Amino acid sequence: MADAVTPREEDYSQWYLDVVRNAKLAENSPARGCMIIRPNGMALWENMREALDGMFKATGHENLYFPIFIPERFMAREAKHVEGFAKECAIVTHSRLTTNEDGDLIPDPESKLGENYIVRPTSETIIWDTYSKWIQSYRDLPLLYNQWANVVRWEMRPRLFLRTAEFLWQEGHTAHATKEEAIEEAERMLDVYATFAEEYMAMPVIRGRKTESERFPGAVDTYCIEAMMQDGKALQAGTSHFLGQNFAKAFDCTFTNEDNEVEHVWATSWGVSTRLVGGLVMTHSDDQGLVLPPKLARDQVVIVPIYFNDDQRATVLKEAERIKQELADAGIRVKLDADDNQKPGWKFAEYELQGIPVRLAIGPRDVKNENVEIARRDTKEKNIVPQEGIADRVKTMLDDIQTSLYETALARQEEMTTTVDDYDTFKEVLEEKGGFIRAHWDGTAETEQRIQDETKATIRCIPLDQEEEEGVDMVTGKPSKGRVLFAKAY
Repeated sequence: MADAVTPREEDYSQWYLDVVRNAKLAENSPARGCMIIRPNGMALWENMREALDGMFKATGHENLYFPIFIPERFMAREAKHVEGFAKECAIVTHSRLTTNEDGDLIPDPESKLGENYIVRPTSETIIWDTYSKWIQSYRDLPLLYNQWANVVRWEMRPRLFLRTAEFLWQEGHTAHATKEEAIEEAERMLDVYATFAEEYMAMPVIRGRKTESERFPGAVDTYCIEAMMQDGKALQAGTSHFLGQNFAKAFDCTFTNEDNEVEHVWATSWGVSTRLVGGLVMTHSDDQGLVLPPKLARDQVVIVPIYFNDDQRATVLKEAERIKQELADAGIRVKLDADDNQKPGWKFAEYELQGIPVRLAIGPRDVKNENVEIARRDTKEKNIVPQEGIADRVKTMLDDIQTSLYETALARQEEMTTTVDDYDTFKEVLEEKGGFIRAHWDGTAETEQRIQDETKATIRCIPLDQEEEEGVDMVTGKPSKGRVLFAKAY
């Protein structure tokens, strides 16, 4: 049996780690700051990847792959980019090991590389060096490419899924003939991310634009989706960047336009990562363990047979197999647990920890009465229902769970969003309640930094649907044309 889950109210950070561990999603690696993603966690990421990949391809994108090693000299080509990533880079300097006089392993001095390589923190530099060779004319545009990969950003305070030195992600990199096309692409992909978060993860998000100090290094504009976790902290769940012509200029990527004039290409990049798994855990799970939205659960239903002797076993398993097949034929992802090494009560607790949305239990009496017990993970509700029509009943329940999880999370987000006009109230709400705080900002980096230094809250975004509203900054009293969204964040 898994260890107990620490209650959220007692220690939210420990609760999160307990859920991740007990649901067998991931564990810490011997390599500091990295994680081992277990099959349950990998299945979640694979389902996310499959859904997103389909959405990318539906918007005209293709997959490719670039090397994990990036020549160090590439990073220096775009000044803001290297400044933004310099402190997070892992560097390869030698190609092999040898032993010293004491028998210790050391880099072989004779294997020092002619140039150092950065282990990919993101791929803009190597991709734009390549695009400069691929693009000659407006006829070569647009390039709409994405890659699924791993990246390394040296992380000093790791937390499983949320912040790790190595993580899995996708990164889209597109090239366009006009500024307008590139901006449209960046906004389109932000909408793809928001749709995925809300319709698949059942996680409501706010679409917004980052402030200048929070932009991706080298971007002209960074768009984001921000989600609210149960503890009142925000999570940046995805970003889409309008890169302007910065990388095209750094890597001399030009094209001849329809007027036979040479100009630099316009660019975007966009990405989400395994951080989404952490966001999913913190959005829906409870003190009993993981809660999964059905659209992303590896197993949407588990069937637990109950019997006390071999005769009952044969009868019950035959009926359980029939029900399993009926559900599978209806397109439901279903698991039958016929393992005799564990008792039904243990299985119930284990699948609750793992967050399987629906559990069916069937015993000798159920076979006789042509019934089955059905239980839903999110509400703990249990009922005895007829076996007839079970597939339709389960599908309806799965749809209801998906909708209910989203509505619950949306209600929480709305309850945890507060509008304030003065700094004292801002600090009071931040300390006592947390959540999103809507407040006026004078638009200066100095005020933004002061608020962060004094409260640890950051401007999560300038909401895209924000209406213009005359007001004054809560700190400086200077004029403001609209409210921004503050929060403490992961």
